[in-house]
Amino acid sequence: MLGNWLKTAVLMAAIVALFGAVGAALGGGGGMLIALVLAGCMNIYAYWFSDKAVLKMYGAQEVSPENNFGDNSKFRNYYNMVKELAENAQLPMPKVYVMDEAQPNAFATGRNPEHAAVAATTGIMQVLSERELRGVMAHELAHVKHRDTLISTISATIAGAISSIGTFGMLFGGGRSDDGERSVSPVVAMLMMFLAPMAASLIQMAISRSREFEADRVGAEISRDPKALASALQKISDYAHQIHNPTAEAHPETGQMMIINPLAGVSFDSLFSTHPKTEERVARLMAMVI
Repeated sequence: MLGNWLKTAVLMAAIVALFGAVGAALGGGGGMLIALVLAGCMNIYAYWFSDKAVLKMYGAQEVSPENNFGDNSKFRNYYNMVKELAENAQLPMPKVYVMDEAQPNAFATGRNPEHAAVAATTGIMQVLSERELRGVMAHELAHVKHRDTLISTISATIAGAISSIGTFGMLFGGGRSDDGERSVSPVVAMLMMFLAPMAASLIQMAISRSREFEADRVGAEISRDPKALASALQKISDYAHQIHNPTAEAHPETGQMMIINPLAGVSFDSLFSTHPKTEERVARLMAMVI
């Protein structure tokens, strides 16, 4: 537990330090402030409203005892499963959604545990056993418990600010000292303009991967079944390379929310991926099996 949280803390410190170094060199104090405010406004808006936007984007339908269980025992079992797991995790009951997608996948969203939602595809209900689905939903509730949406928003804000500073540097020629001299040479400024946003993105992706590992670990504890979650991850990964997810492919920025990268047939180097390698996730979970 401490290892994943420590890694996240170190990475957050790194992206803040990068922001300070790039801001001082390219934007100066004023440029840093403008970039941070702009990025912060965009991401605060996303933090408060992106959950509704993403659920609408995927055509997610809420399921609850009051609206549309009908005779669909799968939806009823799914809802009751989330309710039980939320109680195990000592969390408020989140809203529960279903997405009509053939590809098996799931995600959690919401700005805090009191305003959370979990969503699963119809495909995941068809290919996973009940034990495996429990493991997946426990993983998503682990994200809710640790407020990973907030962590993602903070890292995205700083990464966006670094990119903005790079743009300001390109437009205005980099930061200058109090006497009007350039704070860095033009060559160094140009390199920083192009490399700093890439470095920020890499750190942001590393933060995402560390949170996935932690959600796997805590999800296994919530469900009390790490082997089932490991099996589910392997199945979902296999199907994701066979079944396309049109919505995710049209909006690839939402892929990081899913338990497994939903972009069918796409392979990323581990440095450029928002998700850890499935094999490593499975190995860590299997090491938890008593």
